[in-house]
Amino acid sequence: MLKMLRTNPDLRRIFIAQVISYLGDWFSFVALVGLVDDLTGSSFLVSLVIVSFSLPSFLASPIAGSMADRFDRRRILIFVSCIQAIAALGLLFVGSHTVWMAFLFQSTVSALAAVVKPSTEAAIPNLVRDDAELAKANSLFGSTWGVMLAVGAAIGGVFASVFGRDAAFIANAISFALAAIMFASVHQPMQITREKSAINQRIRPIADMREALVHARRDPVLLALIFSKTTFAIGAGVVSQLAVLASDVFKGGDSSRGLLIAARGVGAGLGPLMAARYTGGDINKVLKVCGISSLIFSGCYLIGAWMPALILTAVFITIAHLGGGAQWTLSTYGLQLRSPDYVRGRVLAGDFALVTLTLSVTSALAGIASELLGVRQAISVFAIAAALASVVYIKAIQRLRNLPQPQINAEP
Repeated sequence: MLKMLRTNPDLRRIFIAQVISYLGDWFSFVALVGLVDDLTGSSFLVSLVIVSFSLPSFLASPIAGSMADRFDRRRILIFVSCIQAIAALGLLFVGSHTVWMAFLFQSTVSALAAVVKPSTEAAIPNLVRDDAELAKANSLFGSTWGVMLAVGAAIGGVFASVFGRDAAFIANAISFALAAIMFASVHQPMQITREKSAINQRIRPIADMREALVHARRDPVLLALIFSKTTFAIGAGVVSQLAVLASDVFKGGDSSRGLLIAARGVGAGLGPLMAARYTGGDINKVLKVCGISSLIFSGCYLIGAWMPALILTAVFITIAHLGGGAQWTLSTYGLQLRSPDYVRGRVLAGDFALVTLTLSVTSALAGIASELLGVRQAISVFAIAAALASVVYIKAIQRLRNLPQPQINAEP
């Protein structure tokens, strides 16, 4: 993988932009969750912070997918990153009487992230040199999300404690500006050349997403890959309660919150690397691992929530996200393999929209359940629901057989 980054400069630039942006995101996340928790003492409002990271992405995804397919992806990434930097600075104005600003500005950042994600993911198959490099790139990029979550959350908790939460918010804004510079330095086209009639058209969110849906319905494997993330997201809403678990059960502050969030990142970072070695680009194996990974995620959260010590809970959270990280990265890899370039941005955006909607709903419900039942009980309820959904998914994919692989850059 290091050789791939050394010899593919444009892929390296995208990778650096992602690393920088993720680091800032998790600095901000730990600080924002801790700020809302301290200002309000409400488990529900803490869960709404998670919602502000996911629901806006769902709302923006139909437009984001169309943009990624119809306009220059490089220019989109530069412009959006600059706007994110400005919005991130708005978190500096959050206070005891302006908590609503936390949700406003974070929602703005997240809505814009819905544009960044499909644009970069749809571009990667055009920046790699062969299918083997695509598999390596996805494993690396998926692992980086988890690694930077671990590093960013762990350092971010300490950083916020030492320098203050405002410094964490400023660091996040700087990260977006640096990412914009990296995107601007990419030289290769991020999409294949198409007729002018097929690009730069007026965005039609409903019609464009309908076209992507029609394409997906022709391929049952593609549909299975899309719904695999949704299965995982049924239980993933419990992530919103990690900060509450750290503060209410283990009586910790930002450093304890950062530890549990970092444990999530360690698992999410290692999971894609381990899963990639097993699947080897085989779609049947990808589908199977996605289902098993969701089971691992839910089972470990169910056990980890009831551990008597923070460090033991962190261990089970790490194992849970070995499964979560594998599931997320492999399903994205499968979608890239089976989606042609002209519709890939919309397929990936639709997948992201579905999972973020599910995450938003389950995060909010987990917050309500936490206030009514207690944080450990709430995590248990959603972990069991996710386990049942995973079993249903595993049974469903057993009926599928590996279909001929479409050309990933084929035209309609």
